[in-house]
Amino acid sequence: MAAAPAPMRPWNPAFQHADRERWVCIYPAYINKKKTRQEGRRIAKDQCVDNPSFQEIRDVMHSLNLNVIVENKQYSREKSKELAYRGRIRVQLRNNDGSPILKDYPSRDSLLFFLGKMIPQLKTRQGKPAEPQAQAGSSGGGGGGGGQSHKKGKGKRR
Repeated sequence: MAAAPAPMRPWNPAFQHADRERWVCIYPAYINKKKTRQEGRRIAKDQCVDNPSFQEIRDVMHSLNLNVIVENKQYSREKSKELAYRGRIRVQLRNNDGSPILKDYPSRDSLLFFLGKMIPQLKTRQGKPAEPQAQAGSSGGGGGGGGQSHKKGKGKRR
């Protein structure tokens, strides 16, 4: 069993940028194309991704060699309570002197744009666009249970 990180401390203005409490939070809803602005999306739809997961966000952040922590938190605007929609990523963006760790990504918004560009290029995403169509095709002819037609009407008379 892995040791859990120490619990978060109450906010203190004296915290340094290296303290976890000062790191930015990113929820998958921020870059979810299927969400509206009211549901928590933060960037334009054409720069977003369909249903990103916290694991995908974490993988992209690790590729940038940023300090990342995954927390088991639920986004307050998320309606579904399923485990697939849980997860919050904390990322360190600045050094203790206030300078950005990566010059290309000094803010949360610049990271969100980068995530929207890189998540579709992940190997786990390469086969996914064809999957929903294949599942829809296989579920339509699934076993012929009952021989019922899918047309609306009065029903079968006996």
